[in-house]
This record gives sequence, structure tokens and C-alpha cells, in this order.
Amino acid sequence: MISKAKKVIAVIGASGQQGGAVVRALRADDQFHVRALSRNPSRHLDLGHEVHKADLNQPGGLEAAFTGAHGVFLVTNFWEQGADEVKQATAAIRAAKRAGVRHLIWSTLPNVEEISGGKYTVPHYTGKAKVDAIIREAGFEHHTFVIPPMYYQNLTGPLAPQKQADGSMGWALPLDPGVRGIHMGDINEIGPIVAGAFADPGRAGNGEYLPLVGDFMSFDDIIRTLNSQGHAFSFTQVQDDAFPAEIAQTFRYFQEYTYLGSPSLDQIDLANRIAGREPSAFSSWAATNFPVATQ
Repeated sequence: MISKAKKVIAVIGASGQQGGAVVRALRADDQFHVRALSRNPSRHLDLGHEVHKADLNQPGGLEAAFTGAHGVFLVTNFWEQGADEVKQATAAIRAAKRAGVRHLIWSTLPNVEEISGGKYTVPHYTGKAKVDAIIREAGFEHHTFVIPPMYYQNLTGPLAPQKQADGSMGWALPLDPGVRGIHMGDINEIGPIVAGAFADPGRAGNGEYLPLVGDFMSFDDIIRTLNSQGHAFSFTQVQDDAFPAEIAQTFRYFQEYTYLGSPSLDQIDLANRIAGREPSAFSSWAATNFPVATQ
């Protein structure tokens, strides 16, 4: 039974990294009733207080999944095969509006083309940014934009160090390692920002942008931090053509404009106040999650 005193929050992608972090944060706060949404609910029965089927590629079922929810957390996955983020998000926004959702929180990214004046083209950022206007125009009572950082977890996943030509372990990227341009964070800590925004829409439900930033670093900073903890990583700057164009342009954008495209200090401060905590610095995260290899 749902307590009338609790806000029902429906979470898209509840079994993923961002959605999972949001579910955990909402469940830790006694004022929320969590409706976890998944394409395969039978595999995730313990995720939320209730688990419903929802698939962004089958928008006909979204309105039912959102019905009775006070809020919706929406995230899409650019890298999913065949995904059209604008189409998926638009269908979810319209379904949420029809279902009477009062507060929609969207996981977005900076508009690289706009920030760079068309110099760089990074569809996996700008595709999300284009959804922002659709949400503003939808007319929800409250809406919020959260901005995930470059995940610390990427450095142990898709950006993990590789064996280099000189035999060392490290990175070879089209990026000046001395330029500080990467806003980073532990993606698990996006949950408290989202939960805080749902809890306090007066401060964070009027179109605010809330970036999660645990650290602002150069690759030299990253390597210096890791090597101070016992690693021996290297870095080699390579030409852009060593990587697919979109990835190379992403790094060039970081170098020239930074990940967020501006200092964003007021937004970062608000996000931290809404979360009720300071996010983890890279050094503390790495000490626990980037173990030194033993011989």
C-alpha cells in the first residue's frame, strides 16, 4: 500500500547506473515511494517499492507506468543500439504530462555545438541538450535538469588504462594532459541530487541545472593522483585521427571549453546544497575503487 504522505517517484532505467543511484537515494529517504521502471521487471523485483515494465522504445506503455506518480526521473542511453534519444525522451515527456506527473527531472548534458559556436559536433551530448527545450515547453508544475559528470567509473571501464608501446600501463588520448577541463564525479552520487530536488521543488524545480561535480581535473592531475597512491601510469598525447571523430571532438571540446562549457560554480554549489553533501573527490574515490595491482 502506498502512503498518501509519500510522493510516488517513477524512475526510468532503474537497473542502470544513473537510475539505480536515484532509486537507492530515494529509498533511503522515507518521504518517497519508489516505482522502479525496467524493460525486464521480473529480473529486478527488489529494486523499488514496486516494479513496473516500461520501455522507451515502446512508448504506448509509458503513460500507465507514470499514472499516479508525483515525479519522474528520465534518462536515456545514447549508446544503446538504435536509440533515438530525442524521440524516446519526447514520448516519455508527453506520456508523463498526460499521466498528470507534476515534477520531471531529466538527465541532460551540455549543448556542445551551441557552446563551441559549431566548432565541435558531439551528438551524444547535444542530443540530450535538445530535449531541455521540449521539457520547458511541456508545462510541468516543476522540472529540473541534472547533469552527470564524466564518471570516475569510466577510468576502470571504457577508459581503463591500457598497455602502451613502451610497456607501461596508461592512456594515449587526443588531449593535452596539462589542461584542466574535465568535470568528474562518482555517478552513484547523482542520486542525492535527484532526491533533494524532488524533496525541495521550490529551490530546485523551476528549471535549475544541477551538475554533479566531485573534482575538476586535467589528465596530469588524474595520473598524479593515481601514482601518488602507488600506481605507475603514463600518458601520451596522440593525434585526433587515432580515435573516431566524435570521441576526438569530445576531448577537444573538454580542452577548449571544459566538460560543462563554463565554470558553473553557482550551479555546482546549488547541486551540492540540494544533495545535502559534498561529492567525493577523485582521490578518495580512487583510493577505494582503483586498487594497486599486486605482484
